[in-house]
Amino acid sequence: MDPAASLTVDELAARAGVTVRTIRFYSTRGLLPPPEIGPRRVGRYGPGHLSRLALIEELQHQGMTLAAIERYLRQLPPDLSPEDLALHRALVASWAPDAEAEATREKLERRAGRPLNEDDLDRLAAMNVLARTDDPDVFRIDPVILHLGVRLLEVPVSLKTLLAAREVVLEHSREAARELSRMFKEEVWDPYRRRESDPEQVETMRTLSAHMQPMIVQALVTAFQRSMREELKASFPDEG
Repeated sequence: MDPAASLTVDELAARAGVTVRTIRFYSTRGLLPPPEIGPRRVGRYGPGHLSRLALIEELQHQGMTLAAIERYLRQLPPDLSPEDLALHRALVASWAPDAEAEATREKLERRAGRPLNEDDLDRLAAMNVLARTDDPDVFRIDPVILHLGVRLLEVPVSLKTLLAAREVVLEHSREAARELSRMFKEEVWDPYRRRESDPEQVETMRTLSAHMQPMIVQALVTAFQRSMREELKASFPDEG
């Protein structure tokens, strides 16, 4: 069972790495949808709340104010799944350099919301969610995809298959990056440098080109999503 399927506010706070007070504050601001009310009128939170908290955290990391975050979240479709929200967070995180964090085994399991055995750790490492360090009790984790990686542990996929899938993704993403870089250099950057002699204009162009990365990443992810839907529909036509 998904460990994030039904959480109390205290459990949600522990999983998200925030305080209960923060969750209630976000709720009053409309940043979080209300919980489902369970037995004894206890609010129960799910994967969508966890993914939304992770997205809010990343937007704050990018320097956005709460007012700006409210506007950003209002623009999102209301029926986004937890996976869609995780994708949005990954896109937002691509706007900045990689930000790995170190975590002890205890902190990692608290954020995961479940115990993690050695096989779980190997599978998370295969998904690039974490990396082992010289200290067997300390890991470098990618907070952006941790929650999504933990959910994928529930899927019966072998470590061998995960490693093979990672190689496929790495091979084709590197090839796409190389080809896009080549095209930009040959078709945009080199011609611009040849005709522009003002150093300030060249530096401005360099800065603008750096800002293109989020758009390129979003275009790649969107294209990949569409291709995956088409391939899955073709492979499993009877599944709707």
